[in-house]
Amino acid sequence: MSTIIDTFIAPPCHDEIEILRQDEHLLIINKPSGLLSLSGKNPQNLDSVHHRLVHLFPGCTLVHRLDFGTSGLMVIARNKAINAALCQQFSQRSVTKIYQALLCGHLADDEGVIEAAIAKDPALFPLMSICAIHGKPARSRYRVVERLYQTQESGTELALTRVELTPETGRTHQLRIHCQLLGHPILGCDLYGGKRLPGSEQASRLMLHASELHFVHPVSGELIEARQDSPF
Repeated sequence: MSTIIDTFIAPPCHDEIEILRQDEHLLIINKPSGLLSLSGKNPQNLDSVHHRLVHLFPGCTLVHRLDFGTSGLMVIARNKAINAALCQQFSQRSVTKIYQALLCGHLADDEGVIEAAIAKDPALFPLMSICAIHGKPARSRYRVVERLYQTQESGTELALTRVELTPETGRTHQLRIHCQLLGHPILGCDLYGGKRLPGSEQASRLMLHASELHFVHPVSGELIEARQDSPF
């Protein structure tokens, strides 16, 4: 069994968390790119969504996470009972999550489904891997919004596709590794090939944003359909 050694140190994040909705039970926030969802074991990785919010809302807990580089919508529980109720919705896959992303290159198809099991491999940490034998089932849908060319500082014309991504399961790095498998990694993704094309290494961030979150309020029963426009 390989021992996982995490050497990642997050650079300081000066962007604020935007609170979009709050009541006595939960918060809906817009997470900035470059902020951890949960504090790391290394004391240098203390700053995080949870670390910042627990000072303002004692007892609050994360229901789900977004990757360090991903921006966008998160729901935060303000007590254990609400956390349990929301976690049940996530585990039953009754929560709809929709992301916006910029992918390297132009996709041939306007929409499609990526189905490939994802496994942890301690020897490759922090990378995940596609593995039909040891992996957990994972399924993502994509829909092309537009195909474009972006001029980089070097003058390079970078072919990109703006897509809407809908993960039907919630595996770690699912959208990032599925897009790589598609042959069109997410621009700015350092782990899964999103900085390899000429010009793509200049990307300022991971171009992945959680733009929609649909779930049922555990107390009121209201269908909440939160939306937050992509910053890129």
